[in-house]
Amino acid sequence: MSATTEPDVDQPPRRPADIEAMPVRHPWRWVSAGVILVLVAMFVHWLVTDTALHWDVVWKYFWDPAVRRGVVMTIKLTIIAMVMGIAIGVALAIMRLSLNPIVSGAAWVYIWFFRGTPLLVQILFWFSLPSVLRQVSFGVPFGPSWFASDPKTLITQFTAAVLGLGLNEGAYMSEIIRAGLISVDEGQTEAASALGLSRMQTLRRIVLPQAMRVVIPPTGNETISMLKTTSLVSVIGVFELLYTVQVIYGRTYQTIPLLLVAVLWYLLMTSVLMVGQYYLERHFAKGSTRALPPTPIQKLRVRLLGAAA
Repeated sequence: MSATTEPDVDQPPRRPADIEAMPVRHPWRWVSAGVILVLVAMFVHWLVTDTALHWDVVWKYFWDPAVRRGVVMTIKLTIIAMVMGIAIGVALAIMRLSLNPIVSGAAWVYIWFFRGTPLLVQILFWFSLPSVLRQVSFGVPFGPSWFASDPKTLITQFTAAVLGLGLNEGAYMSEIIRAGLISVDEGQTEAASALGLSRMQTLRRIVLPQAMRVVIPPTGNETISMLKTTSLVSVIGVFELLYTVQVIYGRTYQTIPLLLVAVLWYLLMTSVLMVGQYYLERHFAKGSTRALPPTPIQKLRVRLLGAAA
């Protein structure tokens, strides 16, 4: 009969050995990164060494007075169209949320029409409209008019461009703003109503400030898109950036260098808008997070100070 040993109750339990965690290797990440770096290097090498691009012509016309006037016109069209689109969008979003079926239905029809037809067609329509209108008048419906004008002098190339861009943008902005309004909890409006605030006061002081966190990001994207969409008005002869460089390369036959001038200007303007959008989103995010994320400048400062330390 074999003797059995009793476990030592006074001895503490032995701690298991630490598990050595081995990182999972991802060789294809390095392969894909290497392929991307090679492709980028090839593209940059082509840009720098290909004499057919004529970078001397690009820098010659980059600060040309005509090009700068085209840039100013592009910025002007963008600002006017976005202000017009935001104003129309706010009105349509409030109309869509109205309990009156006629008001909400009219807003839906507007959105349906302007989102359902191409923007280029709308621009051409407004530009060609004076050919079928004899007179533009404002006054009492079916009664006397207070103001009358020739449509050919009233609807110019610039006016047609603003109408086409702004009215179309209003349809898209209305859905963005409506999404922001309905994102606010209904308890907020109920509490405001209990405090005696009117519907407009609730909208202006409580709903809109909270909806801005949802509205700002897509509105920034729409602004950047509008800056590039202004190039469509070149078809009606508005001297914005694209039409200006087209006129110049039609005279000099330097097509690619002048298009590169337009590309560089568009990239510069959109980059400025992206930075502005970032800080605007950061401003309206103050009430939603405990601590705001660091800005790119703050991240760079931390890295530089950390590297120096």
